[in-house]
Amino acid sequence: MKEDLTVGKASRQIFKFALPMLVGNVFQQAYNLVDSAVVGRYIGKQALAAVGASFPIIFLLISLIIGVATGATIMIAQFYGAGKMDKIKLTNSTLMIFLMAAAVVISFIGITWTREIFKLIQLPEELMDQASIYLQVYLLGLVFFFGYNGIAAVLRGLGDSKTPLYFLIMATLINIGLDLLFVIVFGFGVEGTAYATIISQGIAFIAAIIYLHRRDDIIQFKFKDLKFDKALYVQSIKIGLPSGLQATFVALGMTAVLGIVNTFGTDVVAGYSVAIRLDALATLPAMNFAAALTTFVGQNIGAGKMDRVNAGYRSTLLMSSIFSIVISIIFYFFGPDLMRLFTNQESVIKVGVEYLIIVSSFYVIFSAMFANNAVLRGAGDTLIPMIITLIALWVVRVPASYFLSQKYGEVGIWWSLPLAWIIGLIFSYAYYKTGRWKRKKVV
Repeated sequence: MKEDLTVGKASRQIFKFALPMLVGNVFQQAYNLVDSAVVGRYIGKQALAAVGASFPIIFLLISLIIGVATGATIMIAQFYGAGKMDKIKLTNSTLMIFLMAAAVVISFIGITWTREIFKLIQLPEELMDQASIYLQVYLLGLVFFFGYNGIAAVLRGLGDSKTPLYFLIMATLINIGLDLLFVIVFGFGVEGTAYATIISQGIAFIAAIIYLHRRDDIIQFKFKDLKFDKALYVQSIKIGLPSGLQATFVALGMTAVLGIVNTFGTDVVAGYSVAIRLDALATLPAMNFAAALTTFVGQNIGAGKMDRVNAGYRSTLLMSSIFSIVISIIFYFFGPDLMRLFTNQESVIKVGVEYLIIVSSFYVIFSAMFANNAVLRGAGDTLIPMIITLIALWVVRVPASYFLSQKYGEVGIWWSLPLAWIIGLIFSYAYYKTGRWKRKKVV
């Protein structure tokens, strides 16, 4: 069901729109956590570290494409706010053709050069085989991942965040069941968790296609009717490329940080891999409120309602800050218990708890930075958030990770992340206050 975000109380509309996305992403992170728990408890800490080491590489391979697709989502939100339904359908069609082609190319690149990529980031040799197997199997299903996320992004641009949730819940439950079946019953090892993931993603994609074919005339999905519009593609690239490059450089930064983490051995890699999964789950409220704000801003700018943009921004800051404080408290008091869900190795638990306590203390800073960038992106001004992210990551976090780790060990790597968030918040808020982003709207 499509939602008009240009009317009604801003805080209620943003919360209502963000909640299904948040629940959906919690389910998505849940099956990532189940992967880690099953691998850590039934295969071992080396397998746990190998799977954890694969995720920054996966993020690196897909980040540019998903980022570029953001441009199409912003356009759809603004077209919907302006009532241009014919543009919505053609933008959706162009996006899906692009995503399908990109999935094939990226899968080939990743599968062909898997071991070379892991060697580049200094992955310990004892983790190489299992990490390579996991990554190669995962990439076989990339077309399903891109396809489903493309459909979900378009629906969210139209204000529908509930429908993607239903398919995601279904996929999560299937994934968890297959995880347990493939690893515990059949003893497939790390590749079993990867097969479980791509099968569940494939089912979600097919179900989404069937739904659109039967229920929605604006973005009805039919392969034979897909059309590629060069002008819309170029426009979406102009808007989405900065977000894509931003995501790519974030992924490269994560990979560079992982390369530093890898030098501290298997226990630190395993502890870090679990902690960043929990961290990813914890930051979901801030990220989903920001995603809702992006669509909210897009629709209201398209409708010419700038007063609602400011109201939505303030409401998002308040809501995401409350969630961030609560989650920080939970990690502070229950961090060790959460780590023990994945491993009984005390040396691994100690590493993960150190990371969680340090990083979670700055979640309010993270949520404010994301809210600022969400307003800019919703307006179509995606270049400045990219530049700010690059400064925070490559000028601050990566160098700080290296130099602080030389003096303080792995703990120095953990401190580099909140330092980067603080710099990112300062720059993003300063640009938001200039108001220049208001000139970047599509329609």
